[in-house]
Order: sequence, then C-alpha cells, then structure tokens
Amino acid sequence: MKWSDWFEKWGMTSLVITPPFAKMEFQPKDPDRTAAWEMYIELLTRVTTQPLNQSRGDETTALTSVYSLFGTTREIIRRNGRGCQEFTKIAIVVLNQLVRPFTAHWHKKSLEGAFEDSEQCQVFRKDLDRLQAKLRIYTRMLAQMAGVEDLTELEEP
Repeated sequence: MKWSDWFEKWGMTSLVITPPFAKMEFQPKDPDRTAAWEMYIELLTRVTTQPLNQSRGDETTALTSVYSLFGTTREIIRRNGRGCQEFTKIAIVVLNQLVRPFTAHWHKKSLEGAFEDSEQCQVFRKDLDRLQAKLRIYTRMLAQMAGVEDLTELEEP
C-alpha cells in the first residue's frame, strides 16, 4: 500500500505529503509498531481524544496536554530509533499539520487572556472538538499500525 492510499483509506486526505513520499510503499516494521503502540496509548489517555466536558476540565491544562504531544512524540521516536521511519513520517505530518496550527493559535490567545473570557473558552472547546476528531482518526491509524485492537470507542462520550 502506498502512503497516499494509507491516508485516503483513513479519510486524512487533507494532510499534505510531497509526491515522492506519497508514492512510497507504506511498510511498518517492528520498531514502527512499537512506536505506534506507545503513541496510541498516549493519545487514548489524554484530552487529545477524550471529551472535555463543559462542566469539567480546564482550557489551559487541555492546551498544555495537546502541546505535550510534541515532546512525547520526539521521545518515542528517539527511544525507537531509526527503525521507526514509517511511524515518524505520519507523526511529523500530524504534528506539523494538525497539532501545531492549533497550539500556535491558542497559545498566543491564552497569553492574551483568552481563557479568562467564557466566550473564548467555548470557542477553544469547539476548536478542540474538531482537533480531537482528527486525532481519534490518527489514534485508529496507530492502532492498526501497532496491530492492536482499536479502543477509541470503548467508552461513551
């Protein structure tokens, strides 16, 4: 399966990869599966994929959790080494094209006091909902890459 087919299969065609990579074969190896499993668990257990109930949670903490995906991903890639190149390709694309725009936008807004305004908090939560939907797809992709059961729908929201 080619990378472009992999993204299409998951409905992630909004992610842009260059033609040479899009035409390459998607062939995860054991280090990719290990890295995918590690990131899968991180995503399943964070606000990145779990609902942030209106009466619970804190916007600043949620933003910090989403932002921490950068450090977590780097650590997983370092730990699994050069053998996890397929995982690295998808992780970089997701971080740079989905997570970074969200965190950059909301980090600036938070510094400007947005989380002290209830209307801005609601806008943040709606943006987070949209990001979570995409990250749940990413989580399912990682489950398949890792060769494990997909637990993204284990609980009711």
